[in-house]
Amino acid sequence: MSYTEVPGARVPIRMWTDPAAVEGQAMQQLRNITTLPWLHGLAVMPDVHYGRGATVGSVIAMRDAVCPAAVGVDIGCGMSAVKTSLTAADLPDDLSRVRSKIEQAIPVGMGMHGEAVDPSTLYGLGSAGWADFWARFDDVADAVKFRRDRAARQMGSLGGGNHFVELCVDMSDSVWLMLHSGSRNIGKELADHHMSVARSLPHNQGIVDRDLAVFVSDTPQMAAYRSDLYWAQEYAAKNRAIMMALFQEVIRREFRKARVGFEEPISCHHNYVSEETYDGVDLLVTRKGAIRAGAGDLGIIPGSMGTRSYIVRGLGNEAAYNSASHGAGRKMSRNAAKKRFTVEDLAKQTEGVECRKDSGVVDEIPGAYKKIEQVMRQQQDLVEVVAELRQVVCVKG
Repeated sequence: MSYTEVPGARVPIRMWTDPAAVEGQAMQQLRNITTLPWLHGLAVMPDVHYGRGATVGSVIAMRDAVCPAAVGVDIGCGMSAVKTSLTAADLPDDLSRVRSKIEQAIPVGMGMHGEAVDPSTLYGLGSAGWADFWARFDDVADAVKFRRDRAARQMGSLGGGNHFVELCVDMSDSVWLMLHSGSRNIGKELADHHMSVARSLPHNQGIVDRDLAVFVSDTPQMAAYRSDLYWAQEYAAKNRAIMMALFQEVIRREFRKARVGFEEPISCHHNYVSEETYDGVDLLVTRKGAIRAGAGDLGIIPGSMGTRSYIVRGLGNEAAYNSASHGAGRKMSRNAAKKRFTVEDLAKQTEGVECRKDSGVVDEIPGAYKKIEQVMRQQQDLVEVVAELRQVVCVKG
């Protein structure tokens, strides 16, 4: 579908979904965003749903300003995927051992490594750039400096919520490795710190929602935020790189006889800020629950536990600021999902997937998410499908 333009806002709201299907709270958030005087444009993805301050599934382009809530608290959250030389025929009928080995290699939930992972010991990573990255930690906000040891040991860990590590098979029976995670707690603490600073600034006192407080260009507060933001975005990318290397080592050991080969990884952020130019105007574009889908850009759009995921190529639709959805998108809150669904429902909806099937992940049940097939149909002018994947192993925090 092409977009629908919602009338009545100061800046048009371009929606790649049916406006009538969007929950009232999320629609109000979108209208709140359009009241910000720095706003240049707003594109809404088909997986849109209510979030903190700004909706998840929104692409917000501003002139000379950036809104931390429009980035999200998990700065740099995103996806990585790698196609392997394995085929479905190489996989055993019982994948419980593979899942167990992944969980042993990659800490999940609030877990972390006993000591910081040395990237130079991992497949395909090396040590170039890592010392400089950690040296820049000395420049981050004083409020989080005492977290350095924990941040170092969380590098290469999954976290909880909707983060996952998956072994997948595509429609040609090729095996893929895929994972979803972000900047762990250090990114959240940086986001919370800067959102608090933004709310205190005089130019934000009259805005309709204090969670939409912004930083404006040429101020020390903006400079400090962008410095910490870009560091956290890099942390998230490095976190995924270490996890993928650990994942690859598990697969190489478990399928030693197959001499597994790996293609180049595909990686994309979906909570981040980018400097981009549209119609000759320099803008700060925040994607919160959205990926960049410029012409030729490869990206990843996952479904949920037990549903399909997609490797996509961007079509470069500038009306959407070269963006696409980041996933299926929730259709109900975690609390609502826990009240509505049972462990038995989870087992049924994840049949055929080696994964947790207990009360701790009922809030991640596929029924709590929108149908990924519909989401993909609504953005056919944003991306084209390169590969369709189904998971056979799913590790959750």
